[in-house]
Amino acid sequence: MPVTEKDVLSALKSCYDPEIPVNIVDLGLIYNVSFVPADDNKQDVTVDMTLTAQGCPEHVNISAQVKSRLEQLPGIRNAQVNVVWTPPWTPERLSPDARKQLGID
Repeated sequence: MPVTEKDVLSALKSCYDPEIPVNIVDLGLIYNVSFVPADDNKQDVTVDMTLTAQGCPEHVNISAQVKSRLEQLPGIRNAQVNVVWTPPWTPERLSPDARKQLGID
């Protein structure tokens, strides 16, 4: 059974920006998930994501964490992570759960 976007987002809820105690999905950092069929009934997945600030010193570590987590999913052969800056991240992208965790609203 192919991995879905829902599977990817669920897996990425275990990835965190070390400076913010909220997972990257609820922070609204994931912009796009796409799949390409690969050999042996597997898929390659590409994730476009951003960070809360362009100067974030953790971008390499967060990207590596995302790639590693996705490649642990059964059915994923390779994962690619593209850090993008358009559109820029804003607090409006926070999920209701993230807002609650951070005491916003």
